[in-house]
Amino acid sequence: MAVTTEHSQLPSPSLAPEPKALSRLAYSLFSRTSTIFAFAVVVIFVAVAVFAPLIAPYDPLAQSILRINKLPSTANWLGTDQFGRDVLSRMIYGSRNSLIFGLISPVLAAICGTVLGVVAGYFGGIVDRVISRVIDLLLAFPELLLAIMIAAVLGGGFWNVIAVITVAFVPGFARVARASTLAVKQEPYIEAAVAIGVSTPVIIFRHVIPNIAAPIVVLMTLWVASAIRLEASLSFLGIGTQPPNPSWGNIIRDGLNNLFGSPWPIIGAGFAITCVVLSFNLLGDVVRDVLDPEISE
Repeated sequence: MAVTTEHSQLPSPSLAPEPKALSRLAYSLFSRTSTIFAFAVVVIFVAVAVFAPLIAPYDPLAQSILRINKLPSTANWLGTDQFGRDVLSRMIYGSRNSLIFGLISPVLAAICGTVLGVVAGYFGGIVDRVISRVIDLLLAFPELLLAIMIAAVLGGGFWNVIAVITVAFVPGFARVARASTLAVKQEPYIEAAVAIGVSTPVIIFRHVIPNIAAPIVVLMTLWVASAIRLEASLSFLGIGTQPPNPSWGNIIRDGLNNLFGSPWPIIGAGFAITCVVLSFNLLGDVVRDVLDPEISE
């Protein structure tokens, strides 16, 4: 007796489409209270930096001998410093420098480091050896020490500080880009593109870079907080943003020189740095969980 089955005639169950990266990122970002709070903090500080001239109650550079070391009040919410300058106004304007350096420097470092890493990983040979040795030399120095050395040569100034932080972060991006390029280079679609005669620039920009973008974006997001801390450290040491231009780092340095007269610059700027760095770290962790193929499911 023959037994007939109709399984072949039944429709096969369709698999649910995998959610896109942006959708998963939005879900991960707004599904936890901590990341919602971190996102709100970043948005608030960015808005404060953008609209600083409209928000700041006073000129951050205006000095007054009659308002030296004033306690917090309705007129000066965070008091004044040893020069009679409003601490809150200086913090609001200082957020511009800190966030600009924190956002621009990792992006430039990601671009430069990715170019070096892709060139070294794809072409190999003497090009790979030369670039790798230079990267290893830069990686031998801690980021802060390398930044101090370069800043001591270039000096302060807006673009000099950006260049210092960018150079300090380039080796890390180059190392990640090179490792990812070596892995992607062995994929069959790269070998097929080479076999049919696709030009090298097209292979790099169309096939290699899009497939190594995820770890680069993750690293760039995580290092925004590091760039803000590094800029604050350089400004605190006097080789970053130069006075009288306000930055959270030199606000803390000015407050340290006048600690017993008015501690509010240290408290305010320290709190701002802590909030922003912690918020960017939390957001960076979410981006890593979503985009990192070794972690995301």
